[in-house]
Amino acid sequence: MPDIQFDTYYRYDAITSFLQDWAARYPNLCRLESLGQSFEGRDIWLVTLTNAASGPDNEKPAYWVDANIHATEVAPSSAALYLIHKLLTQYGQDDKITYALDSRVFYVVPRLNPDGAEWALADRPKFVRSSTRPYPRTEELDGFFQEDVDGDGRILSMRLKDPNGAWKVHPQEPRLLIPRAADDLPGGDYYRLLPEGQIRNYDGVTIDFAPPVQGLDLNRNFPVHWSPDQQGAGPYPTSEPEIRPVVQFITDHPNITGALTFHTFSGVHLRPPTAEPEDKMPTQDLYTYKAMGKKGTELTGYPAVSVFHDFKYDPKEYIKGTFDDWMYEHLGVYAWTTEIWSVQQQAGIKDYKFMDWFREHPVEDDVKIMNWLDETLDGEGYVDWYPFEHPQLGQVELGGWHTFLTWRNPPYKLLEKEIAPLADFVIYNCLVSPRLELHSVETESHGDLHKVRLVVHNTGWLPTNITEQAMKMKVVRPLEVDLALPAGATLITGQAKTQLGQLKGRDHKGVTTIWGGDPTSERAKVEWVIRAPAGSEITITASHQRAGTLRTTVTLG
Repeated sequence: MPDIQFDTYYRYDAITSFLQDWAARYPNLCRLESLGQSFEGRDIWLVTLTNAASGPDNEKPAYWVDANIHATEVAPSSAALYLIHKLLTQYGQDDKITYALDSRVFYVVPRLNPDGAEWALADRPKFVRSSTRPYPRTEELDGFFQEDVDGDGRILSMRLKDPNGAWKVHPQEPRLLIPRAADDLPGGDYYRLLPEGQIRNYDGVTIDFAPPVQGLDLNRNFPVHWSPDQQGAGPYPTSEPEIRPVVQFITDHPNITGALTFHTFSGVHLRPPTAEPEDKMPTQDLYTYKAMGKKGTELTGYPAVSVFHDFKYDPKEYIKGTFDDWMYEHLGVYAWTTEIWSVQQQAGIKDYKFMDWFREHPVEDDVKIMNWLDETLDGEGYVDWYPFEHPQLGQVELGGWHTFLTWRNPPYKLLEKEIAPLADFVIYNCLVSPRLELHSVETESHGDLHKVRLVVHNTGWLPTNITEQAMKMKVVRPLEVDLALPAGATLITGQAKTQLGQLKGRDHKGVTTIWGGDPTSERAKVEWVIRAPAGSEITITASHQRAGTLRTTVTLG
């Protein structure tokens, strides 16, 4: 099949073909399986990426990546596919990628919501928030609904002249509509602005938006701060067939040390907390989150901010039931939501507040964006208004921002440039995970008595528990060392199973040599005295659910 290209957005069948082809071409590095099926019966593909020759995936530290949980956010699937392609094609050529796949695991779900994305990418698209499952009602109610009314494959905006409309033409840029001033006099040339769509049972006077039949938001269905009053939450946590297998897989794989979920848009890395100020977090967790975010900005150019302080839809409410909150608050691992792409940043608009900008911003910002679209995309990002005979409203005009390919997702020609650095941030997040390795094993024999000393250490940046939150929630087990003796051997001192707590990483150590020290808090030691004939073999297994498993065989005497 042809090689994947990162200048388009692929539909489900094409993505499935790419994944199947990679699994066949790289069987030692790539395994493909279905997590479960979506509401419409499509497989939700999970790709496991690791060097199988260096051990099974569940015995290595792992990193989770998913994408496209929201229907129209298709650039995230491209980012996930780019990551998979980079890991597979650069293994053996790039030292970091080779080390990552030899020592760690990536679990990647390129399209978590295949049904919604198929609707968004259809020849005649339909835009919904997430799932295509009807909820909370199954019947369509009267009112306005969004639709590609002229069948050109785009859902644009629709304007109609109205003396009481809230919009007017920009005095210098006739393509652009701007809000009327509060004191504009009546009788001007004003417009009413609507999404492209139709009206069920129009009474010829009133236009009310119909409640969406597909009202779910899959990123409100996770079991953290879940509440039925949250729009799109669903009937209960993990009620949806796309979310339940994700939660099951992650909880079944305690080797997952962190996560990143790709969304659009805003050009920002978001982190918990969502429900309360960040000073409520354990101090070390906050410091570590900020250090990771600083690296994310360095690699991608995206700022890293907390949801609670910088990314609220409503300043008085917080979002409930989200993936990154669940991963951090319940499982105690650092999780990120990366919102890909910002047309404002592309147009040179800096230091704006993400959600607040959509409530209020200077008109000059819109002009900047339009000028940038003209220069970069030859005007394709803004469609000149053109007449259309609407079935209910009569003569209207269609046009305006081509939001799907300018706001919601990067334009085709800019897609690869936008998503390429994001793979590096994922690889970084995977490589900072803890990793259990053998430091030394020594034996001292006197006849049939043998003293054995094992030292293991954590060579990763993060501690084996990952976060203080994990300790608080009691979701992480201690490092365990098991000793297996052959027949005829006796353990004189020590234990067959030894629990050694958690091993520190380097994240808690300072950045200056002015004060402090460097204790060996990342190491652990176990000693045994064993009675056995010389030449006997013992097996030692050290394991930590998040840092991995190592085994060594020792010949006594």
